[in-house]
Amino acid sequence: MSLPKLHVAVLMGGWSSERPVSLMSGNGVADALESRGHKVTRIDMGRDVAQRLAAAAPDVVFNALHGSPGEDGTVQGMMDLMGVPYTHSGLVTSVIAIDKELTKQALVPHGVPMPGGRIVQSAELHERDPLPRPYVLKPVNEGSSVGVAIVTDQGNYGNPIARDAQGPWQEFASLLAEPFIRGRELTAAVLGDRALMVTELIPTTEFYDFDAKYTDGLTRHVCPAEIPDEITEACKAIALRAHRLLGCKGTSRSDFRWDDSQGVEGLFLLEVNTQPGMTPLSLVPEQAGHCGLSYADLVEEIIAEALKAEAPQDHAKDHAG
Repeated sequence: MSLPKLHVAVLMGGWSSERPVSLMSGNGVADALESRGHKVTRIDMGRDVAQRLAAAAPDVVFNALHGSPGEDGTVQGMMDLMGVPYTHSGLVTSVIAIDKELTKQALVPHGVPMPGGRIVQSAELHERDPLPRPYVLKPVNEGSSVGVAIVTDQGNYGNPIARDAQGPWQEFASLLAEPFIRGRELTAAVLGDRALMVTELIPTTEFYDFDAKYTDGLTRHVCPAEIPDEITEACKAIALRAHRLLGCKGTSRSDFRWDDSQGVEGLFLLEVNTQPGMTPLSLVPEQAGHCGLSYADLVEEIIAEALKAEAPQDHAKDHAG
């Protein structure tokens, strides 16, 4: 594909817990765009972001932010008000997808398999377990496995969880508790209107956490995943359906757990990432590469989708039926 030469503002950094990853993503994107002859303005987002965007007056913004406020609808709303086209999902989709409980409410009624669970107040955890062990605790609206804890009988958190034990209950007033799904970590990217492929993530540490995701050598990517064809097709179908149901744009990445003793019945969608990473270790560029798209091709395709003339940003509805 070929884009006309554009002025692209790459929005990166910010102040979320995922700032270092966003800077890697943003600088990678900016380098790729410059290699294709586009004019690039790199913006490390501060509180003056609206003024800096207005001064730059780009043709389009590549949103390389991760976490709040770049992935939760806040920045999307600002750019909607400014009338600036931008990549990835719009306001409504971003608000829903970053909130794991809202995502379940949007997807489960349409038959998308997701783990059960409930929101708990962190203070409750020091009185009793919210679910039978093992279970998972995670912030409702953080990405990249930030603040995730697996509570087991053998763990060192105590029983019930001790108040002085290190964990997300010390940082967040409420958490999502879900049953722990034994098995394998899978992920599938969607680009535009197609699911790319499925990657299996095999951490060399015990858990695929933030450090494992972004530290070279801590996670082995098996791409394409060495899994039965029916699981590959199920992952891709669910990822594409979730992308459409939520009204995602550009690219998204759906993360799964698969209990391989249960066949397709053991496959569960965990979350949908509307701003997947674009770092050298990131999964979407890797899958795109296996599909014959270079990193720069991928970046340009995401921008092309942002510039398509279309109806208002997104309606978080099932476009498939």
